[in-house]
Amino acid sequence: MKTVKSAKTGYILSSAVLIIIGLIMLLKPSFPLNALCRIIGLVLMICGIFKIYGYFCHDLYSLAFQHDLAFGALAVFVGIIVFAKPAFAVSVINFLAGIIILLDGLIKIQTAVEAKDFGLERWKAIALCAAATCVLGVLLVISPFKSAETVIRLIGVCLIADGALNIFIGLYTIKIFDRDNIIEGEYREKR
Repeated sequence: MKTVKSAKTGYILSSAVLIIIGLIMLLKPSFPLNALCRIIGLVLMICGIFKIYGYFCHDLYSLAFQHDLAFGALAVFVGIIVFAKPAFAVSVINFLAGIIILLDGLIKIQTAVEAKDFGLERWKAIALCAAATCVLGVLLVISPFKSAETVIRLIGVCLIADGALNIFIGLYTIKIFDRDNIIEGEYREKR
């Protein structure tokens, strides 16, 4: 029970940090990119570690952490590269961010489908937000914008959207149980 609770807390806090970084990028696109890459790399490593940790927890629905072993390892790997090689990361930041956000959005669409199978009523909200996140990820990958400031702001918007979606999923789908007694949230039988 404590393991799931700490994984949920870490998941939500690391997602809140993504929102803060996204706000910095949105409001202050002139922030030094090398410093920003080091911060993003560090946050990716921390998020990845929490994702891997969450994968080994057993929450009631097993929705939020189900793909997090692979995705967490990818986040740690990309975080190390971004942190260690910020000059390289600056040259491909929109592509890297776009791929990660697109993958996370696709995983969240699957989470929404599985939430529907559990009878969770807000599965449509998860699916809609995840689809919007995917569109933002694709925009980053194809990068139709000429201005570096616009790209940085778009990355900021993507981080805010992804962080908010992660918090919603964390609060809504990570349920803690103690044997037969549910400690947090409601459980509905599969329909």
